[in-house]
Amino acid sequence: MRHMKAGRTFNRDTNARKALFIGLAKNLIEKEQIKTTLPKAKDLRSVVEKLITRAKVDSVANRRLTASELGNSSAATVKKLFEVLGPRYATRNGGYTRVLKAGFRYGDAAPMAIIELVDRDVNAKKAAPVAEPVAEAATEEVAK
Repeated sequence: MRHMKAGRTFNRDTNARKALFIGLAKNLIEKEQIKTTLPKAKDLRSVVEKLITRAKVDSVANRRLTASELGNSSAATVKKLFEVLGPRYATRNGGYTRVLKAGFRYGDAAPMAIIELVDRDVNAKKAAPVAEPVAEAATEEVAK
């Protein structure tokens, strides 16, 4: 029986589950929006929000703790956390991520979700927003 055993296992052992969330967290921090299954997105929220909360106080100790949690080859991710995301959410008291349901996957009908950072930079994923060019064209016409 699973008495007093909280959290999902995702049919993985502990190390594989930690590696899964480290990879998802790195991708979310770099791209600011990713698509994954709904249970993974819900569990990823707590991982990323703890990292962003720590990034609000830029110190050598916090940078080293974050780098050790994210593993090797995470220098760019740590730099973005402390130089971009930490100052962006400095006045926010939590709730840095948003999970949006995105239908079901074709192959196995798994519930999919989009997890994104609140107030995200739309250019981080290299996707231009649909409404922005129209707004720019309108402001150029007003300026003329």
